[in-house]
Amino acid sequence: MRKVEVCGVNTAKLPVLGNEEMRELFYAAKAGDKEARDKLVKCNLRLVLSIVQRFGSRGENPDDLFQVGCIGLLKAIDNFDLSLNVRFSTYAVPMIIGEIRRYLRDNNTIRVSRSVRDLAYKALSARDQLAAEKGREPKIAEVAERLAMPADQVVFALDAIAEPVSLFEPIYNDGGDPIYVVDQVKDEKAGDQLWTEQLAIANALAALNEREQKIIGLRFFVGKTQMEVAEEIGISQAQVSRLEKNALLRLRKYV
Repeated sequence: MRKVEVCGVNTAKLPVLGNEEMRELFYAAKAGDKEARDKLVKCNLRLVLSIVQRFGSRGENPDDLFQVGCIGLLKAIDNFDLSLNVRFSTYAVPMIIGEIRRYLRDNNTIRVSRSVRDLAYKALSARDQLAAEKGREPKIAEVAERLAMPADQVVFALDAIAEPVSLFEPIYNDGGDPIYVVDQVKDEKAGDQLWTEQLAIANALAALNEREQKIIGLRFFVGKTQMEVAEEIGISQAQVSRLEKNALLRLRKYV
């Protein structure tokens, strides 16, 4: 029967309306007919359910997501412009998805300040407006100009509300063993290239004399200034500078 119950609603028994009947209900709802509005909600609950199923891997309670999606549906019904030459579902789907994503962001385990979230939501709204006006995806600079905000702040806010991805999120599966995000992450600290570079540096340092090794070690591995190195070794800063320069020239021949 393909029966699915969400929040006590048996979706197999929900009505399905044609475009003309939907249009008549919208005219009636806009005129204040509450029954027509309720009927519009009921006949579009399957749309909400289909969108909720996209977020099934998030581990969220489907009843909660369904209720949040219904809020997005109500907003879509109340704001739908009948003069637009588009199907209601085309208009409603982004609003329902946006409402669910907003709920997931606000209930994220990573806490983001209210001011940053508000700026991010304004940036998303401005991006949608610019996309509709220009017929293409706007650049960050254009979004920042619309908001009269620095571009780096807009980027920071959008990054802050980005949903975290699990390292064990499957990204590909051809019927065998799936490939996870962790399989695509490169360990920069244990790579073959880094190991060979470290080996080359160690061999190059071994070619220096004891004083040059100490100067290079204190300057680039300990982080001391030339003046501090001069005081520790007991020579002038000018001598340290000269010895360091010669040592680096010799190192470049090996690395």
